[in-house]
Amino acid sequence: MQNREAKTLIPLIKELESYIAVKDKRNDSVSTSDVAWQIDHSLKVFNLVSETLLNSNPELHSSKFNKWRLLCFTIGYFPRGKVKAPKFVRPPEIISTEDLSLQAQLAYKNIERIKLADKHAHFKHFIFGVLNKIRTIRFLQLHTNHHLKIIRDILK
Repeated sequence: MQNREAKTLIPLIKELESYIAVKDKRNDSVSTSDVAWQIDHSLKVFNLVSETLLNSNPELHSSKFNKWRLLCFTIGYFPRGKVKAPKFVRPPEIISTEDLSLQAQLAYKNIERIKLADKHAHFKHFIFGVLNKIRTIRFLQLHTNHHLKIIRDILK
C-alpha cells in the first residue's frame, strides 16, 4: 500500500461499507467494541481529517521530523491498544446503519476532493505532527487498515 494517490482509499471505504451488514458483531477477546464502533470511528477520522486537509491554507504548511511518523509510516502499521481515540472521533452509543452509510458516502466525496487538493494542503495529527497531502493519504490508509484488521479479527 505504498501508492500515495487518493484513489487508493476507495477500496478501503468499500471494505468498511461491506461490514455494515454485520455491524453488531463483537468478539471480546479481540476488542471491547463491536464492528459498528470500528466502522464509525474509522469513517469519522477519515472525514474529519479530510475536511481539515481540504480547509487548510497550503501557504502555512511547515513540517518537522517526527520519529513516530517515520517509524509507523515506514513499517505500515499502528500497534493496537496504544492510543485512545480522542472524544471528537468516538462513536455515539447507538450507531445506525443509515448513519454509517451516510458517512461512507461523504468519505467517497472527500476522496474526490482530496485528489484536487494542493500538495501543501495539510493536517496536524496529535502524535505524527503536520502531514502534507501525501502523508495524510498515507495516514488515512494506515488508520483505516488498522481498523479493518480489527474488524476482520472480530469476525474470525
